[in-house]
Amino acid sequence: MTQCCINPSILSADFVNLEAELQKISNADSVHVDVMDNHFVPNLTMGLPVVQRIQAVSPVPLDAHLMISDADRWAPGYADAGLASVTFHAEASIAPVKLARELRARGAKAGMALRPATALEPYLDMLPELDMLLIMTVEPGFGGQAFLDLTLPKIRRARAAIEGSGVNVAIQVDGGITEETIVRAAEAGANVFVAGSAVYGAADPSGAIDRLRKAGSL
Repeated sequence: MTQCCINPSILSADFVNLEAELQKISNADSVHVDVMDNHFVPNLTMGLPVVQRIQAVSPVPLDAHLMISDADRWAPGYADAGLASVTFHAEASIAPVKLARELRARGAKAGMALRPATALEPYLDMLPELDMLLIMTVEPGFGGQAFLDLTLPKIRRARAAIEGSGVNVAIQVDGGITEETIVRAAEAGANVFVAGSAVYGAADPSGAIDRLRKAGSL
């Protein structure tokens, strides 16, 4: 059985009571923090000062997903803040290899994200520079979207490439993850799952995490 990781997205949480919302998911593997700048994506969420406060009170490590322009400039600051993992978008980085190395040098795991329509193949040689590859299963920007099955072949190709190269890179998927879609994503090769509304929309977020983890462990 492959153990999967569940990283709930606080994009679906109650921002007025964020510290209490974090305590509801203390059995998660990480907290997925969506940073959006209303430029790379048409939504605005939070920046580094808010993330630093979340880091200070979170019961589990932080996994930042930077949906921002000029990632080369801004991403290292999140690693400096002590986050466990920092993911930038390939489409927003001019020098992704340099950036991934810089994140690792500053103590964070380096993740790189690809939008649904972004080809995987140009980035395969980068796999040794990464700790995680995030394959978006919706268009980034808003929570609550439906899972795009057209991303499943990309997940399969990524899993085959990782196993073929012998590198230890996690495959994360983000968007439309439910107890049903997590099975399809896991069968395709993903092992880290971001879930927002499936967790925070449940009466018992902690129980929802346990059910997702069970469904995604093949």
